[in-house]
Amino acid sequence: MSQLLFYLDPDLAKSLQQQLREQIARGILDGHIPRDEALPSSRKLAKELHIARNTVMLAYEQLLDDGYLIAKSRSGYFVNPEILKGSAEKPERLNDIDADRLPWEELLTMRPSQQQTIDKPSDWHRYDYPFIYGQIDPELFPTQHWRECSRDSMSVPAIRSWSTDHLNDDDPLLIEQIHQRLLPRRGVWADPEEILVTIGAQQALWIASMLLLKQGRRFGMESPGYVDMYNIARTFTDDLHLLDVDEDGMCLDAALRDCQLVYVTPSHQAPTTVTMPLERRRQLLDMAEIDNFLIIEDDYESETNYLDNPTPALKSLDRHNRVIYVGSLSKTLAPGLRLGYMVGPPALIREARALRRLMLRHPPTNNQRAVALFLDRGYHDALLRHTHQVFHSRWQRMGDALARHMPQSSVPSTYGGSCFWVRGPEGLDCHELQRLAAEQGILIECGDIHFFDTPRREYFRLGFSAIPESRIEPGIERLAALIPQAVRS
Repeated sequence: MSQLLFYLDPDLAKSLQQQLREQIARGILDGHIPRDEALPSSRKLAKELHIARNTVMLAYEQLLDDGYLIAKSRSGYFVNPEILKGSAEKPERLNDIDADRLPWEELLTMRPSQQQTIDKPSDWHRYDYPFIYGQIDPELFPTQHWRECSRDSMSVPAIRSWSTDHLNDDDPLLIEQIHQRLLPRRGVWADPEEILVTIGAQQALWIASMLLLKQGRRFGMESPGYVDMYNIARTFTDDLHLLDVDEDGMCLDAALRDCQLVYVTPSHQAPTTVTMPLERRRQLLDMAEIDNFLIIEDDYESETNYLDNPTPALKSLDRHNRVIYVGSLSKTLAPGLRLGYMVGPPALIREARALRRLMLRHPPTNNQRAVALFLDRGYHDALLRHTHQVFHSRWQRMGDALARHMPQSSVPSTYGGSCFWVRGPEGLDCHELQRLAAEQGILIECGDIHFFDTPRREYFRLGFSAIPESRIEPGIERLAALIPQAVRS
């Protein structure tokens, strides 16, 4: 413990005793010194720090007098459990002053913390009506099946397989399951060398952008659209072309021919959830071939069509290798697993794999094996069927509730997904509505963050993946009653 926590500099103006006292106090207040373990004896600590034993004893005695330590007979000195409840003043760190002088404005090459991003409260489950998007209902998680697969991934043969350094390779069973089970459901037929496992779909989007974008290349995407994709693209290029969205998804205008890379969410447009019909998908692919641009297809919520069979993925219609397909298990299994995948031509995946190695080599292979077993045993297919039934019922209930209690609002005609995109009355301030709703135990998401040119505050999003069906209509009714209070006069 002493080697990790304490470093004494004889060249400082402060005495060694004062330095030791301050560093022990800081370690206590920051929680680095366990409360139930005795501090090193004065003899041992003095030997390790190459200082006089009397220096350590005086530091301990001062910390005892100040209330940081308590002495136990024949056991030594321990952290006083009452110290954090008091008003002890934290000592200054040795590097606090120097750190404040560093010119971070000049040293940093980018400031991602200043980008607008989606913010979700971590305590969303404590709301009575959590209309939050992207979270799962704990009651739907297949706990028993997941435990089984996790346990089996810890068998001796499995551990010997995944515990080695795979450099930049993925779990072969998971690649096989993506190849044979997940992609064919979307009409995508890809060879194993065209598949790369990623830390969620987000990493796939970053890798594709880093490989294909730079200053001088134009990037096209939907607006309203996925704000994280917008932020990723802006990291690599300032030339962004925003495309409007109508009832059939992304509008295809002539400016597309000047783009080198286009991002689209055709299955359920993010955030409006509208589906791009086959005719427009084919038109987009034709434009990509004629005008020589690539397409990132984010198929984040592909499995949820409640009125018909899911529309084939854009990638399944691609005849010229123009589409880079990005998929995820976040919406069907659990977002916390952070497991996604990308599919593209071998030349692209080869470079993506090499780039991923520079970042993190590969996603944790123990997680890959557990997910692979979950897929291989058919548990994921069973989960999809069950979730589809539950979400279908919630989708109907929310649609009916919105029509009944918010007739003044506009809701796009959608056939799937796990949320509703709502346009409130003219003058609605979604942030004020969000504040009023939170006071009533209702959690909603503001929609203005998804507009990148002119924010529109009359839009908000209501998810139904995490809220029990019985609470949907009461929550919508209460929310509707708050809307007049959030309309600017």
